[in-house]
Amino acid sequence: MQVTHDAPLAPLTTFRLGGPARRLVTARTDDEVVAAVREADRTGTPLLVIGGGSNLVIGDKGFDGTALHIATRGFSLDGTRLELAAGEVWSDAVARTVEAGLAGVECLAGIPGSAGATPIQNVGAYGQEVATTLTEVVAYDRRAEEVVTLPGAECAFSYRHSRFKADPDRFVVLRVRFALEDAGGLSAPVRYAETARALGVEPGDRVPVADARATVLALRAGKGMVLDPDDHDTWSAGSFFTNPILDDAQYAAFLDRVRDRLGPDAAPPAYPAGDGRTKTSAAWLIDRAGFTKGYGAGPARISTKHTLALTNRGDATTEDLLALAREVVAGVHDVFGVTLVNEPVTVGVSL
Repeated sequence: MQVTHDAPLAPLTTFRLGGPARRLVTARTDDEVVAAVREADRTGTPLLVIGGGSNLVIGDKGFDGTALHIATRGFSLDGTRLELAAGEVWSDAVARTVEAGLAGVECLAGIPGSAGATPIQNVGAYGQEVATTLTEVVAYDRRAEEVVTLPGAECAFSYRHSRFKADPDRFVVLRVRFALEDAGGLSAPVRYAETARALGVEPGDRVPVADARATVLALRAGKGMVLDPDDHDTWSAGSFFTNPILDDAQYAAFLDRVRDRLGPDAAPPAYPAGDGRTKTSAAWLIDRAGFTKGYGAGPARISTKHTLALTNRGDATTEDLLALAREVVAGVHDVFGVTLVNEPVTVGVSL
């Protein structure tokens, strides 16, 4: 494995922000990953695991410990069964499944980051999420000090959440396994209304799987959600805030605020979220609270393409980003009484 000291971490994140790590270990095999974790645990050294860096906000002071960059590679497709090493580039893996004519993750195209990160926050977009097709996660259990295989049913998946996110210091993901679908070259049923409209079909219809992927990529690119080093709108973590889920009382109070501000006929986006709860749109809240596309005067601003993305315009610091995030959180709460929650993991800082 490769070991460097006082190593910059900003280049390992899509924000391109954050200070150095005291020690950076780059692991290219599962055994190297496990060895690095065991060494950190044995010596009591703080450990930061980095995959694709697309969901990290690292403080300007950096990380006083060992940063473990998982750079493992492995793509295995046996019929409809897919196994990915944790370090595989997720968007590349999706492209290869589509080339094979298999359905199940085609609407997760273009999502930055590594395969090992997908079960941690139950990655989802455009009507699909990994929980639907994921069958097993192979991980190193730091508590048991052994490699374990966890069935998908034991991963406690929910909206942008899992047992891995709930207990972040226990498991280090090594491999992820999926059961895809051979639908004769067709996609899974199209679930997301925006995708269906773009494809010219009805929700529930199937389309050629390559068409579904291409359409999602075009939709994401239009929102600055496909990585492009020349486009500062993509110097982000994608969606910075999760969509709020409100219980009945919270939703009723929210509707009162909406109508007071926007008029009696105003209707915010609303989606059933189970157990009498309703999910609404963080992007809608941000925009209606006055934080429109391109908002900000400093080096950290809201994307010019999508209000849900906070971006580094090239010379921002993490504190610049956090100041913008706090302004948005406070503004949305003042207007609508809803507290936004950041989706990226923060390291050494908080909102």
